[in-house]
Amino acid sequence: MNTLAHAGPGPWILFFPLVWAAVIVTVVTVLRRFGRRRHCGPGFLGGPRPSAGVDERSPIALLGHRFAAGEIDEDEYWRRLTVLEEQFGRLGGDKGRRA
Repeated sequence: MNTLAHAGPGPWILFFPLVWAAVIVTVVTVLRRFGRRRHCGPGFLGGPRPSAGVDERSPIALLGHRFAAGEIDEDEYWRRLTVLEEQFGRLGGDKGRRA
């Protein structure tokens, strides 16, 4: 006859939910960290949204960099900007535009 009585699952039953919680936290962390780099749309899993600025390689942005670096003067900047806006358009509308 077996004299040991079976008293239930014991304290180890608390270990398994902790393991699953650790697995879920790890998966979410990995997806947030590495998924954001490959994802092109709005923030992945609640991450920050990418900035909606002008492409840094666009002709208008390059013209702005040249003006900021002092390679061209203000008159030449506005003259070239007018031509580029006619061809490529401007994302920001008329913000910062001279009257």
